[in-house]
Amino acid sequence: MTDAGQKAARRPHIGLQAKFAVAYAALIAAVLLFLNTYPVLSSQELIFRSKRDTLQSQASLLSSGLAGLEEVTQAGAGQLMEQLSFQNLTQVIVTDPQGVVVYDTDRSAQSIGTRCDWPELETALTHGVDVLHPAFQDGAFQSRAAAPVTIAGQVVGGVALFEYDTDQGTLLLELQRNLRSISLVVCAIAIAVSLLLSRALTRRIGRLLQGIRTVREGEYSHRVKTSGHDELAQLGQEFNQLTTRLQTTEEVRRRFVSDASHELKTPLASIRLLTDSILQADHMEESTMREFIGDVNQEAERLTRITEKLLTLTRMDSADRRTAEPSDPTPVAPVIRRAGHMLEPLAAQSEVTLAYRLEEDCTAPCDEDDLYQIAFNLMENAVKYNLPGGTVTVTLAGTRAGTVLKVEDTGVGVPEEDLARIFERFYRVDKARSRAAGGTGLGLSIVRDTVRAHGGTVEARAREDGPGTSFVVTFPLPDGEEEH
Repeated sequence: MTDAGQKAARRPHIGLQAKFAVAYAALIAAVLLFLNTYPVLSSQELIFRSKRDTLQSQASLLSSGLAGLEEVTQAGAGQLMEQLSFQNLTQVIVTDPQGVVVYDTDRSAQSIGTRCDWPELETALTHGVDVLHPAFQDGAFQSRAAAPVTIAGQVVGGVALFEYDTDQGTLLLELQRNLRSISLVVCAIAIAVSLLLSRALTRRIGRLLQGIRTVREGEYSHRVKTSGHDELAQLGQEFNQLTTRLQTTEEVRRRFVSDASHELKTPLASIRLLTDSILQADHMEESTMREFIGDVNQEAERLTRITEKLLTLTRMDSADRRTAEPSDPTPVAPVIRRAGHMLEPLAAQSEVTLAYRLEEDCTAPCDEDDLYQIAFNLMENAVKYNLPGGTVTVTLAGTRAGTVLKVEDTGVGVPEEDLARIFERFYRVDKARSRAAGGTGLGLSIVRDTVRAHGGTVEARAREDGPGTSFVVTFPLPDGEEEH
């Protein structure tokens, strides 16, 4: 194992459910923190603002009343306080310009004649401005205000107000307690819901992960259960479709390997048998030896044909030729005639007649080599599996769907149940007759894959006007051509 792999193995594993739980917990904590701070701070700020306005107006009213007196005295301040009757204030202090107390509503303080040390009052007397200082401490709002008493622009005294409000402090504390209780309930519910959601989510992901591991071990028939219509359900459906394709591909691969092994083994066994017969014979007649060597040559040619077609299919598979590169339109009729010319000796030997009904202006959107391979394989197949005295008719016509190539034979035909499988690799309707005719069972597979690579279709059907089989290839119209 590499150093990176060892470090990864030693690194503690954190499950997806734990990550979801941590993320949910962080989100819940942020929401609850906001819930427990913003309403309290907002309420506190509103109360501070209210107290500033109230204390400032009371201080201004008191300083204005004292400014109307000839001098700031204890008696004058007492009479004014009785008239104003500020019920909310806990303590009111009136001082001279030096800050010496001349009036104090708190008689127990015995502050008359002493200097008031409130910093708010000192600031008000020194700078001639109103000073406000609200605070929330020990469960109560403790607010102080100070204002100078001025006559003709001269500071002749000062007033200091103090309010100790436990009622609104109690309301604010009660609000905090209620929010805390609500937060605990919300936190419990949120944690329970987050655990349920994360467990449900990770359970579905876990099933999908287990399915991937199962398929990785080669169990392509495994499917995961899907429910719902969300992305995970779609992912599960895509996974099932992928495993279906893998299963199909694996079955085709196994069948292909089995069939290919069987097809290659047959000519090899014949070659080995014939060569062993030659080697074991001490005195073999020349004619017999030539016959054996001819048979070996035929089996070798058959083996060559099989390997060439297997290589063709392998190249097509490795290139993933579901869509080929676009090519210029190719005239079809000359290619069909060239393929027919190459098949004339085989047709003469099989006593089969080749007939043509070709439209000269038909084209197909594929290169000439692929077009020749399609035509040659279909026509060769029709000749090999025809009957002596039969006919192979090749028809080429242009339609609204595109260019249609039809190859018909007058042989015994293909049973209906075999038509759907006739393009499978190594599939044969009559295996004995196919081998006798030299067929490999690969020609029609090559035709199907090549036609599909160029966007066309191919199908096999029974002839309408007699025994035999009809193969119909349809090429789409080349790009830029209009239907006619």
